[in-house]
Amino acid sequence: MAKKSDPKFIFVIGGVISGVGKGVAASSIGRILKDRGLSVTAIKIDPYVNVDAGTMNPTEHGEVFVLEDGDETDQDMGNYERFLDTTLTRINYMTTGRVYLSVIERERALEYKGKCVEVVPHIPLEIIHRIRSAQKKADADVTIIEIGGTIGEYQNMLFLEAARMMKIEQPRDVAFVMVSYLPVPSKIGEMKTKPTQHAVRTLNASGIQPDVIIARGTHSLDEKRKEKLSFFCNTSANRIISAPDVESIYDVPGNFEKEKLSTLFCDILSLPCPAKKAPSALAWNSFVRSIHRASDEVRIAVVGKYFDTGDFVLADSYLSVIEAIKYSAYAQNKKPILTWINAIDFEKNPKKVEMLSQFDGVLVPGGFGSRGVEGKMKAIRYARERKIPYFGLCYGMQLMVIEYARNVLGIKSATSREIDPKSKHLLIDIIDEQEKKLSEGNYGNSMRLGAYKAYVRPGSIAHAAYGAASISERHRHRYEVNPEYIAEIENAGLVFSGKSPDGRLCEIAELPTKVHPFFLGVQFHPEFLAHPLAPHPLFTAFIKATVSRKKSKK
Repeated sequence: MAKKSDPKFIFVIGGVISGVGKGVAASSIGRILKDRGLSVTAIKIDPYVNVDAGTMNPTEHGEVFVLEDGDETDQDMGNYERFLDTTLTRINYMTTGRVYLSVIERERALEYKGKCVEVVPHIPLEIIHRIRSAQKKADADVTIIEIGGTIGEYQNMLFLEAARMMKIEQPRDVAFVMVSYLPVPSKIGEMKTKPTQHAVRTLNASGIQPDVIIARGTHSLDEKRKEKLSFFCNTSANRIISAPDVESIYDVPGNFEKEKLSTLFCDILSLPCPAKKAPSALAWNSFVRSIHRASDEVRIAVVGKYFDTGDFVLADSYLSVIEAIKYSAYAQNKKPILTWINAIDFEKNPKKVEMLSQFDGVLVPGGFGSRGVEGKMKAIRYARERKIPYFGLCYGMQLMVIEYARNVLGIKSATSREIDPKSKHLLIDIIDEQEKKLSEGNYGNSMRLGAYKAYVRPGSIAHAAYGAASISERHRHRYEVNPEYIAEIENAGLVFSGKSPDGRLCEIAELPTKVHPFFLGVQFHPEFLAHPLAPHPLFTAFIKATVSRKKSKK
């Protein structure tokens, strides 16, 4: 093991284009080092001025990933937790806004003792302080730091300056990785290295020379291009890593190891990496094999609204949900086939909801606002009446309760305050502390966030899945099932099988299996706790129900 007094830091920086896979690369580097017996933690730096990711539109930014302590973060934090099989906290996440806010608050509290506080050096010093604090909290041998965006962007300059300063102070303990894209223009048919050469030169202008270049592309990097990059980028050929497109992101650590990347880092950073892999490597390799082994398909419809971004579909809006489905499916030796359905389509053409009959399961993920909710409820009603396994997450549970109240209890005006605050029947309402926050215009990091305990009713689907009466799950919402309607709803057959410890808040709703094979919704976000090596029990129960439906249709 590396000496605890001598921690190492690896900065991962992107070149040429965004979305090149820095998060997966950073996660995979952490994975292969962990599998060498090292303790690893990870940090995400986002260059935007937002204090956190909570107020950003998911169709523009992707999913908001909620940590155990309630911090609203970038989706890459989810990748880190899943790849490293760990739990991170707000100390592992920073933004430009968060860094500046800390410096300003410290200045106001006279912590700088009357000095003139300047962008340089005080902002980079605050960044370094946060990096070191995260390392110390995790007591990590290696800390992976991903800097969002791409080289050359104005908003990245201070983060790169902080990285440069750390390298000057600890030259043997800091390494730089540039993840760069090598295009193959269709009319040329040749992989081009020039964009990456320019990216390295731009990085050099910040006083940083990459120790490793990860060459992303549609194809593997050939020796000729590797030699060319080595010559023009001043990097040894063995430090240029080929990273072609793969079938699954979980293949990336294995591909890195084929290129001996973990050994390379052990050499660059003088890490005492044992030759024998840690037991965790065997479990990871077994999981990866299960991905490629699965062939029996289950078809799942994901009915949401955060899909449209120009002419493209942004599945990143529900990234953790997608991965959670995969983990549970692979564990059952099944291959999940997901179909994205825009709920608004069911509002424009109600008959279109009948297309759900071809699926083995229906899932409605979380969301906000009134757009698309009537389409979602049409999907929920269809799944309930046709006995199609249904899983509702957060808003997906709230709409499930409203649908049940409208079409089983006959409360036609049943709705949520979020949809129609003037309705006489607010089945979903805001809790007192949230109402105060909204009246004050306090929207940032103010929802019910992070891990909360709940108790699960014995004999329920949820209890059978968890195998426990007490659970802890992560939340992200403002609205709750209105306690005034709970007794009436339960008398009509819908069971609230999970509640907060004080019994006030409804956490899980379901129909008994004698009524429906799987009709269940949760107020929390179980997808945030699903890991490749530990599938979430509720997703697994849902997948098992879809498998049963598929068999019954044969």
